[in-house]
Amino acid sequence: MLKPKFKVIISDLDGTLLNSDHTISAYTKSVFQELHKQNYLIIVATGRHHMDAMSIINSLDFPVYLVTSNGARIHSPQKELLFSFDMDGNSVKSVLSLDIDPEITTVLFKETVWQTSKTNKKLNAFQKDMAYPPQVVDFAELDDYNAIKIFFTHDDHQKLVDLKEKILMSHSEEFHHAFSLPICLEFMDKSVDKSVAISKILEMEGYTFEDAISFGDGFNDERMLNAAGLGIIMGNAPENLKDKLPHLEVISTNNEDGVARYLTAILDGFNFTH
Repeated sequence: MLKPKFKVIISDLDGTLLNSDHTISAYTKSVFQELHKQNYLIIVATGRHHMDAMSIINSLDFPVYLVTSNGARIHSPQKELLFSFDMDGNSVKSVLSLDIDPEITTVLFKETVWQTSKTNKKLNAFQKDMAYPPQVVDFAELDDYNAIKIFFTHDDHQKLVDLKEKILMSHSEEFHHAFSLPICLEFMDKSVDKSVAISKILEMEGYTFEDAISFGDGFNDERMLNAAGLGIIMGNAPENLKDKLPHLEVISTNNEDGVARYLTAILDGFNFTH
């Protein structure tokens, strides 16, 4: 059993539960299946779109609560939509009308498709089966700018930092932003955050964050890591995130099954030999 105070396990996906191949290892899967059997509440919280994330968590072979798009969607273990919040279309249009470096890939997360400024093979590699398909568009010619979130990616982190500052100059009151990875900048409505969505689930289930242990590797995990009774940072997380949260423990990396191995280390009665 886990230490008695913890009844809830919360985990990010990319860089946390998923390895660098964007899959859940057999070992991690077996550990989480055992946690499910022991009746722990398991919540997966990711920046990914729900259609994309669902195809991944289905491989666990048991139902979990799913928080997606950094908190803009909540799905029940039965895959029922419990919460949904989109960005204002006029605000999105205003952002996309800014002078954005054409080298940056710009993406709008919509309900059934993600609209992108260009084909990005590195971004496409995050999806194994393309359950959530991309559509290359000219953002100046869209009819509908409503979106779940705006996403930007570029290998040069500083380009994204400069873009973030440009957007916040005129939209700081409307949007919440986060770097899910140093090469990934995301903007959501001001009210949207993983921690806010998770708190809704915890309230429904009769728990608080004090009952939870959470794992993450990105700045979009910062609030949920700080809110949890025990927040754990992945070894592969950016150094500036570790420096910003020096009070939190850093464990091994996602490619070393860091989450699963940490949990087995504080669990009794596990006999995994993987």
